[in-house]
Amino acid sequence: MTLTRYTNTRVGSRFDEKIARMRAGSDTTSDFILADAKDADMAGGLSALGTNRATGLPCTLSEFDAAITEIVKQDVVDILLASVSTLGRLDKTGIFANSPIRRAVRLNDTSDLWRIRGADYGRQPSIPFRTARLDLLPEPFGLYSMTFSGDAREDAESLSRYRDFRAEAQAAGVAHFLEVFNPVHPLLDQDDHGAFLNDMVSRTLAGMHESERPVFLKLAFNGAKVLEAFCRYDPTLIVGIMGGGSGTTRDCLELLHQAQQSGARAALFGRKILDAEHPPSMVAMMRAVVERRLTPVEGVKIYHEEILARGLSPLRPIEADLQVTEPTLQLA
Repeated sequence: MTLTRYTNTRVGSRFDEKIARMRAGSDTTSDFILADAKDADMAGGLSALGTNRATGLPCTLSEFDAAITEIVKQDVVDILLASVSTLGRLDKTGIFANSPIRRAVRLNDTSDLWRIRGADYGRQPSIPFRTARLDLLPEPFGLYSMTFSGDAREDAESLSRYRDFRAEAQAAGVAHFLEVFNPVHPLLDQDDHGAFLNDMVSRTLAGMHESERPVFLKLAFNGAKVLEAFCRYDPTLIVGIMGGGSGTTRDCLELLHQAQQSGARAALFGRKILDAEHPPSMVAMMRAVVERRLTPVEGVKIYHEEILARGLSPLRPIEADLQVTEPTLQLA
């Protein structure tokens, strides 16, 4: 059977244009890549789709799809990352037909990503695993995830699985970007996570031919100095950061600001967008901050004005929402 794939890159994606400028060394702050990570169903299933604020109940698939559609129509993010099934449903609606937003698929789902109620997978070593089949992808582009632990056998297995994936992906014409998390079990001190991550990611890339390298990286943020050291190590790399937990609005915007100042050129946020009172307004503030039209503090204040104007109740008072609460973002 011949699989017919739809790809919005046939009309040109904003992401591809930005990547081209980055590789040519002609990118500006306007080329910072923002991605909405709507792949949480691969981690937590039903419980990861967000909460309907009106009912207090977990969102249904139709409500989840409606939230994604709103972001796509807003046309501010550059990438929409989702599971194979989510993109398959949305393709039938035609929302991507003339969109410059690049679709991306969650290509693997290692066990440390699983956030299943009643289970403790997040405290166990990461086991490489992949549900998605490369011959049935709705888009030949996606995210591959790894988590190193500091255990030689576990890390060698993760690297072997990644090597095998790269060979299969090249044969199938699938491009990828690489996500690397901090360790999930306590073989390493938390203070060493940043240096460990920098060394493990760079030694992973060292053994790869340029033709199989990821298009860009998505790394855990372990502080501005750690990220700056990695970005300075190889300026040809396009380095992005992940969002982590929901946090305050200031946490979201401060993370973008500090990461960009340290050399990052991309950010892929999931819960920071999904859990916002009004996700499109949050995305608009994110774009304004990376384009340096607003400071993080100004962004928080305008965001609150926006949600109040929409008749929405803020999750926290503005005084609390202006606070930096994530330890890696604490200002000197």
